[in-house]
Amino acid sequence: MDMGKVYLVGAGPGDSELITVKGLETIKKADVILYDRLVNPAILDHVPSNCELIYCGKLPTRHFMKQEEINTVLVEKALAGFTVVRLKGGDPSVFGRVGEEAEVLAENNIPYEIVPGITSGIAAPLYAGIPVTHRDYAGSFAIVTAHDKSKNGKPDIDWEGLSRGVQTIAFYMGISNLEHICENLILHGKSSDTPVAIIRWGTWSRQQTVVGTLSTIVKMVRDQKIENPAITLVGQIIETREKVKWFEDKALFGQQILYVRGNLDRESSVKELTDLGADVIEFPKWKINEATVNGDDRNNILQAEKLLFTTTLSVTYFLKLLRKEKIDIRQIKAAFYSRNNQIQGLLEEHGLMAFSENELINKEGCLVIGSTQMELNDTEQHLGVYDYYADTRFESITTRAISDASINSVMLDSKEAVHLLMKKSAEYQIENLLEASILVNCLTEDAFEVAKAYGLNANLLIELAPSVSTNLNQDSKVIELTY
Repeated sequence: MDMGKVYLVGAGPGDSELITVKGLETIKKADVILYDRLVNPAILDHVPSNCELIYCGKLPTRHFMKQEEINTVLVEKALAGFTVVRLKGGDPSVFGRVGEEAEVLAENNIPYEIVPGITSGIAAPLYAGIPVTHRDYAGSFAIVTAHDKSKNGKPDIDWEGLSRGVQTIAFYMGISNLEHICENLILHGKSSDTPVAIIRWGTWSRQQTVVGTLSTIVKMVRDQKIENPAITLVGQIIETREKVKWFEDKALFGQQILYVRGNLDRESSVKELTDLGADVIEFPKWKINEATVNGDDRNNILQAEKLLFTTTLSVTYFLKLLRKEKIDIRQIKAAFYSRNNQIQGLLEEHGLMAFSENELINKEGCLVIGSTQMELNDTEQHLGVYDYYADTRFESITTRAISDASINSVMLDSKEAVHLLMKKSAEYQIENLLEASILVNCLTEDAFEVAKAYGLNANLLIELAPSVSTNLNQDSKVIELTY
């Protein structure tokens, strides 16, 4: 049996798009992934369908897997010939124990690579509008662990060196020792008026930023009940925040949305919502397979006068089908039509020009391309190029993500999504949200009617075309999408 390989990868600080290109490539080819609590679950959307997911996340009050256990799993899986990714929040070398894991792998002659990530001590301040260096404020920067209780239950730190020699200091996970930190910085030379920023859940939409001084921040944090995960930033550089902050000005900043996707026969709005600043937890996660086709399907493709693509997945799997069946695209005489701009753009990327569905005068001679589960009327001819089913690997991941978040609205993309929400509410521990009459946004009229029948606090968002503007009523937490 060939030896496997281990990649020790930094996932970045929270925003799922902050993982490096190399880090993402390792995830796409992994056989096994061991991941921590602070890794955004959205990153795991890219894992192969047969990849084993092992949660070894830690909380300040408990460890789900001891480091020795993690080391053992890394070695065992690599020796069994697997490609293994150890996925850590932030950068693996910044309080991530990557050195210990690399030593164990080296001792066992297991090949490995270390893939750096963006550390939260830099990224979280930037998302709060604070660069850690600035020629007018700070030319030095230090990263310090604040929960290493190596002396009298408190961090063992060179306080004088920090206080007098460093202009910007980032303390990791320092909430429980915040009073001790502030006292010692003042005692060893920092002014009591030195600005301090506490940034909780940095780079997530749930990000909270509290700004005070060394003399006031402890009370402010207690009053606002701020807990870890958080970065404590100390320095005059914090004065830039009011001018530089940008992330908190996004239209949906602060919105934590549970997005229920009832089927894969319509496009997801998750990317759009995330780009507008929301945290989106999507469930269920679907596992997608190529559909089986027969000779009649092949003939239908070649004889159709029009092809209507209903999702971007329908384009991807249709093109896979052509390659598999060795059908030359030049044999297809049909005009191409797309249900939305995303689909049209994807077709054009492959050199295939498409019309909008609105230009489809009638569907006579039209072959509708979608999933095998697509619902159509009796007059429409259909080709299913992919099928899908719920991916059970993500059930516990989604439950933990919901537990960590403070969901303030639910979005349902279909009537199937409504039924799924009600069926799975206990399993995903969201019954209390529904009982509290949380806002439920429905993307279709049939979803709206079914949601009302269940007694949910339903709101209809009629989708006519890709949205061109989005507004947020912060008081009522109502998302208004304008199409």
